[in-house]
Amino acid sequence: MDRKEWYLEYEIQKNRPGLLGDISSLLGMLSINIVTINGVDEGRRGLLLLAKDHKNIERLESILSTMDTIKVTKLREPRLRDRLAVRHGRYIQRDADDKKTFRFVRDELGLLVDFMAELFKQEGHKLIGIRGMPRVGKTESIVAASVCANKRWLFVSSTLLKQTIRSQLIEDEYNCNNLFIMDGIVSTRRANEKHWQLVREIMRLDAVKVIEHPDVFVQNSEYTLEDFDYIIELRNNPDEEITYEVVDQNHIFGGSDFGSFDF
Repeated sequence: MDRKEWYLEYEIQKNRPGLLGDISSLLGMLSINIVTINGVDEGRRGLLLLAKDHKNIERLESILSTMDTIKVTKLREPRLRDRLAVRHGRYIQRDADDKKTFRFVRDELGLLVDFMAELFKQEGHKLIGIRGMPRVGKTESIVAASVCANKRWLFVSSTLLKQTIRSQLIEDEYNCNNLFIMDGIVSTRRANEKHWQLVREIMRLDAVKVIEHPDVFVQNSEYTLEDFDYIIELRNNPDEEITYEVVDQNHIFGGSDFGSFDF
């Protein structure tokens, strides 16, 4: 029987020397291997485990429930957030009301890039929106995650170096393994109908699409926020408010300072 991965997370109730060693010994006696272990929150540890027999996991859960030194908070097949929590030592913050919205601050760019890279590796259609103020690192993080995921990225609309507004792709760019990046502000404020025809073609592709400023994008198109699989928010600090008042200042998104690409 193939070994199966499990995620164990527990909260320390009574910290004492040798506690981790006792748990490691217990796992060893049950023939459960530890793949990775890390602190995932204050007073919590997370472990990725490998077990051949589901019954051993049931025995583990039963024994751990009798211990007064720890409280098991999770014992399940690992999810993406679990893997990243063990890898980075912290959980990704998720909106309590909207479970598909994930929040990051600039100090967590490494975690953000890793999170997006794991999403980009998944096959098939995926629509991801990313909110954030100008120059917070949205586009750079998308490109870095594309590199990590070994994906070729294509700017459909962008302001990274010069303002880019594309109205056509060449034949080999219609590839489901490519990652398509769009700036919702540029597409809605600067583009023509040919560009929007291209956007609709790309949206029908069975590929990953990332849209910066998704709120502006849906306000000026037939798409809605319900069409998005994930919404990512990136802030300079946890209390920063993401607004679009600066969008109305034409010099911020105009092409006069740096020129523009329109092809």
